[in-house]
Amino acid sequence: MTGTIDSSLSINDYETNSTNDEYDENYTDEVCNKAAVVKFGSIATPAFFSVVTILSLAGNILVLVILAKYENLKSLTNIFILNLALSDLVFTFGLPFWAAYHIWGWTFGWILCKTVTFVFYAGFYSSVLFLAIMTIHRYLAVVHPLSDHGSQRGCYGVTVSLVIWVVSFGAAVPALIFSSVQENPHEGDNHLYCEYWDRLWKRVGSYQQNIFFLAAFVVMGFCYVRILGTISKSRSHMRNRTVKLIFSIVAVFFLGWAPYNVVIFLRLLHDDSIAPFNTCEVSTRLDYGFYVCRLIAFSHCCLNPVFYAFVGIKFRNHLKVILLKFRHRQSTMDSQQIRSANIYSMGSMY
Repeated sequence: MTGTIDSSLSINDYETNSTNDEYDENYTDEVCNKAAVVKFGSIATPAFFSVVTILSLAGNILVLVILAKYENLKSLTNIFILNLALSDLVFTFGLPFWAAYHIWGWTFGWILCKTVTFVFYAGFYSSVLFLAIMTIHRYLAVVHPLSDHGSQRGCYGVTVSLVIWVVSFGAAVPALIFSSVQENPHEGDNHLYCEYWDRLWKRVGSYQQNIFFLAAFVVMGFCYVRILGTISKSRSHMRNRTVKLIFSIVAVFFLGWAPYNVVIFLRLLHDDSIAPFNTCEVSTRLDYGFYVCRLIAFSHCCLNPVFYAFVGIKFRNHLKVILLKFRHRQSTMDSQQIRSANIYSMGSMY
């Protein structure tokens, strides 16, 4: 997966520390040592991914609990939010493996290599598609409120969700087929990496990711321009909260993923030895940019629940109810423990 997880970093960063034909071709008059880049990634990535994993699990599981316990799952918005939370959890599944990967190399075998790579792509594609369909649904509700779209809301939402998951898994199949565990030629058996073994499909995966991202950007951009235009002409503020919630989720998604996809594309130009991206200085900067942009992009899976809490009033109220119940239960348990301790102490006096 071209730069998607760690792929080209994992081998190219090491390749630049030795002299071979490809090295001499790209950097004829320079010594390009990327030990500092590799060290930066091995420190920053595991720490950041660990925090993101914890926050994502806590936040998205809480979203699922609130939706299941307090919300109407026949609502299209709730169905899509539920699936978006599941998508974030699918994406989060791979983060602990990539955190360990940066410290010890790939030590989990070829089955998990294929599985984690597949899960990453499936999580990314499903997130893009669910955000796009949420935006389209909001566009229809605001711009065309009298249309009969989704008359059977529950059935319609489930059907659309299933189609999105099928498309996402289908788009991720090449990663499952063409990724494998390989040896780093400069490190031997002690440092394995999880990578596309077919260079062509490695490029296809990168272009496919960029195409999904750009297509979703065009669709969402069009929808929100029309939505904002319609709202500005109306005095009604009834729909504004839902629009703000979905707009916040989409905006953060694009602010996080846009720089990352740009860096992926620029790294493809570097792989093709296209000037000025074939110089050592630019290559090193792209590697640093790749690490930083990836950390920002991958954090999206833990940010959506934050927006539900700060923008969604209903979600915030449900969260308050859960916290109050938890406090009450905790105080009840403390009272029982104190009562038991008092009974025990009184009994010991006799």
